[in-house]
Order: sequence, then structure tokens, then C-alpha cells
Amino acid sequence: MQMRVEATSIPGLLVVHLDVHGDDRGWFKENWQREKMVASGLPDFGPVQNNMSFNDKAGTLRGIHAEPWDKLVSAAQGRFFGAWVDLREGTSFGTVFTLVVDESVAVYVPRGVGNSYQTLTDNVTYSYLVNDHWSADLIPQYSYVNVSDPTLAIPWPIPLDQAEISDKDRNHPSLSDAKRVSPRKTLILGANGQLGRALSVVFPDADRFDVDTLDLADSHQVEAFDWRDYGLVLNAAAWTNVDGAETPEGRTGAWRANAVVPATLARLAVEHRHVLVHISSDYVFDGTHDSWTEADGFAPLSVYGQSKAAGDVAVSVVPRHYLIRTSWVVGDGRNFMGIMGDLADKGVSPSVVNDQVGRLTHTSNLAAAIHHLVEVGAPYGTYNCTDGGPPVSWAQIAKSVFVAHGRNADDVKEVTTQEYYAGKEFIAARPRSSVLDLGKLEATGYRVPTYPLDIGREERDV
Repeated sequence: MQMRVEATSIPGLLVVHLDVHGDDRGWFKENWQREKMVASGLPDFGPVQNNMSFNDKAGTLRGIHAEPWDKLVSAAQGRFFGAWVDLREGTSFGTVFTLVVDESVAVYVPRGVGNSYQTLTDNVTYSYLVNDHWSADLIPQYSYVNVSDPTLAIPWPIPLDQAEISDKDRNHPSLSDAKRVSPRKTLILGANGQLGRALSVVFPDADRFDVDTLDLADSHQVEAFDWRDYGLVLNAAAWTNVDGAETPEGRTGAWRANAVVPATLARLAVEHRHVLVHISSDYVFDGTHDSWTEADGFAPLSVYGQSKAAGDVAVSVVPRHYLIRTSWVVGDGRNFMGIMGDLADKGVSPSVVNDQVGRLTHTSNLAAAIHHLVEVGAPYGTYNCTDGGPPVSWAQIAKSVFVAHGRNADDVKEVTTQEYYAGKEFIAARPRSSVLDLGKLEATGYRVPTYPLDIGREERDV
């Protein structure tokens, strides 16, 4: 029989039918074969520990309890009756699935699904392949339910009054009193920045940390933090002072924030099976193309762009990642449009470059796109995200803001990048074209919004 994976009545609980080869000497099977099992539909759950348990008498019963990890359960010897109960929050709470397990069957049990086993033969050996290291500190996260709860109506092959059950298992709570297992949490890093605040709106239940509460460049703080609790990590922390990155001190800071920290988060994501969302930039390109796709190669012109490209490489090794490449971000805080509005109100007539072309990205749009990718389970990888509409120059944006503030568009003087930065020290080279192709994002079903450029004062920090 060829290996195959089938779904059950409990979401995420999967039965794996194994290919067992037997003869007069006994049998052989591939109890864990990552490539074949993942190709057949088993999650790539990353096991790190193998546990074995043994019962010598038929009728011995274990459970019901749910642990804070995923596992693959199989019989190394003998046969047993398995009963699984969904103890996770949600509509499937309390759903029961039962199955007789022998050497030809394995069961994938997701975090939060309770399991219980009754031996049907003497000398039963169980094998548990789990994706977290056991620790006594994790026991408080277990959830339990009583094997005799009538609402579960589990058809135990050997009656419970004839079964061998520990006093602890006999005293587990009823289903109505059982602890419901919450999903792994969401974590927003860089939560006090413009994007971090926007992400907090679309992920309102997320834990929020900024550099003041969790310094990701401090190895001691990183190692002391409990990363196991999280399933989704949103990294909105970055060094964004493009010109400052060209200074001796800024160069160090930019590489630490934009390259070293993402590499740390990538390592943690692999270890703890996070979905990692990381924000990249058009500055990883040199601006020589009219527009840029996710597949285009790096060609950064500045220290900032180089540090962001290095962070992209680190994040790309994470099996479950969304790398969001964006440009010209504006949001709740000081940004180009707000500055232009202030200058317009003060009667200033600024010089603004007219040979850098791209699209703005409102943080509300960026946060909504990230939420969309996560919620629909879009394929992992790199996505471009900006506002919609035709590409414009910085000067065109400034003129629109000036008009919205009652000034004349001609009050904004158009200059080249070379003219604007003439004589200034520590200036980063900018890509001339920052236009990002949005086709891949739109193909996931996301409607890219287009915002007007002539934003009034009360809307300028949207």
C-alpha cells in the first residue's frame, strides 16, 4: 500500500497510512519520511524529539490530555484504540475522532487536540515524534478532559470499569470545565512606529513590543523572551534614516537593525515554527528599471539598501515567511506629505526632486495587505505592496499637497536629485525608479487601494 494522508472530523488531525513491508521475519516501515509525508499533505511540522512509552497489559488507558506542540503518534509494537478530542477554541471544540492504530497507521495530532490511548493487546509500545523539547515548565499549558465524560460518548473497546486508569486521569475535568486551548499569539515588533501602529489596528489582539521593551539587538533580552507562545511574528522594526546610514555611526546602526535583527528573527522562526512577516524596501534595487518584480535581483546603491538586502536574504531561509517589499511609506506620524503641508501653511516654497518616480504606500494599505496574506494563507514568499495608481514624482506629490492647502502648484520648485543634494555631506544614492509591480499581490485577491495625492490637512497623516 502506498503512503497516503487523509483528513478526519477534527480540523488538522490527520491519519497517515504507512507502507509496511513484511515477511516471515517481521516487518519494516518508514515511520517518519519527511519528503513523502509532506508531499502527501502532512504539515512540515519540524520534529525535534522522539518519545517512547510502553504498556504491558491490554486495557491500559492513558489521557485525555492536549499538549502545547504538534506530534506524530504511531505504534512501534502492538495495537491500541486512539481517541482524540478537539480542545481548541472554536466551533470544533469537543469534536471526537476514534481509530484503531497498528503498525500500518500513524496519526498527526496538532497542538491543542487531546489524545487518549487504550491498549488492545499486551506489550504495546507507542512512538511520539514531537516538535518541541519537553519541559516541566510547559505542563501548565496542558488541557485535560475526563475519559468517561458522557458528552464525549467515546466507545472504549474495553469498558472503563475493567480498564487500568491512573487516579490522575480519572479525576480530569468534564468537557464543560476543560481549558480551551488558545491559538498561538501574534507579536508585533517595532509597535510604536508608523507601520507598527497600523498593524495594531488590523491585529488588535497582538502583543506589542518596541525597542524600549524588547531590544532585538540585545542577545540577553532575545534569549530570555518566551518565543514559544507565538505563531505569527510581524517585524515592523527597522532603521529608516536613509542618509543617516551613510555616517560612521549610522552604518553600524543600520546593519544591526536591518540585517542582524532579521537574521535573529529568522533563526527563531525556524526554531519555533513562526510565520515571519518582514518589511523590505525598493532601495534593494538600483532604480534602472521602469518597474520591479519580486524576482528581480538585488542591486542596492546605498548602505541602507545594502542592509535591507542582507535582511531579505536572512528572512528568505524561513520556511514560512512573507517578505513585503514596499516604497515611500506614509502613515500616522511625521512623513513627506505632512512636511509639505506644514511648509505650505508657513508660506515656504520648497525645492523638490522631480526625477525620482514611484508610488506612495499608506501604512493602512500595507497593514491590510499583510493581514490579507496571512488570513487567506497565500503562498509564502516575497510580495510587492504599494498604493495603486500611476507612478508620480516627489515633486508631483508636493504640488498636490500645496494645492490642497490653498497654495499654487508653481510654489513648488522642481529640481533634479543632483541639484537638490549638491554640496551636502553623507547623502545616500536613491533609486530613480521605485515603481513596484503589484501583480503578484493582486493575484491573491487583494484589491490595492488608490489614494488621492491632494490630501487636506486633517488627512495628511492617514
